[in-house]
Amino acid sequence: MRRIRSRLRRTPRHNRQRGFLLIEVLVAVVILLVALLGTAGLVTRSGQTEMESYQRVQALALLQDMAARINANRQVAGCYANGVNGMQLGTATAAPAACTLGTAAQQATANGDLAAWNTALLGSAEQRLDASGVATQAVGAMIGARGCIETVDAVNQVYRITVAWQGLATTGAPALGCGKDQYGNDAYRRAVSTQIRIGTLGAVS
Repeated sequence: MRRIRSRLRRTPRHNRQRGFLLIEVLVAVVILLVALLGTAGLVTRSGQTEMESYQRVQALALLQDMAARINANRQVAGCYANGVNGMQLGTATAAPAACTLGTAAQQATANGDLAAWNTALLGSAEQRLDASGVATQAVGAMIGARGCIETVDAVNQVYRITVAWQGLATTGAPALGCGKDQYGNDAYRRAVSTQIRIGTLGAVS
C-alpha cells in the first residue's frame, strides 16, 4: 500500500514537469518566429534601400551625361531646352524636337545627343532576353525615368537638367516640376537636378 501511495503522489509531479517543458518549447518557438520575422523585414528593407540607391546613382550618371553633351555643343545649347516647357524626354513623353539652330553639324550633334539621352532614359540599352536570346523588353536602370531640360535664364544661358523616376516607398515629394503627378501618388516621385551656365567668350584686345 505504501508503494502504491508513493507512486500516486509522484505522478502529478512528473506531469507538471512535462507541462513546463512543453511551455518552454512553445515560448522558444515563438521567440524564434519573432526573430525570423524581424530578420525577413530587415532583409526586405535592405533590398529596397539598395534599389533606391542604385536608381539615384543611375539618375546622377544621366544628369552628368547630358550636362557634358550640352557643354560640348554649347553654340546651340538652346536646342537642348527647345519647347514651350523645355525638353521632356523618357517614359510617356514625345520624341525630342529637331534642332534648328547653328550649323548642320551642330544640329546633327544636338539631335543625336537628345535621341541618345531619350534612349538611355527609356532603358533601351538594357534589354530583357527571352529563352532564345532575343531582346523582348527594355529593362531600364530606373522605374519610369523622365528627363527635363529647361531654360532658367536665356540671357545668361543658364539651363536646368532634371532626371525624375519612381521610388519604391513614399517620401516627401520633390519641389522640382519634372515628372510631377506622373507616378500616381507624387510622394513616390524622386528627382535630381543640376544647373549649368554656358559661358560666352569675350573679345580679345
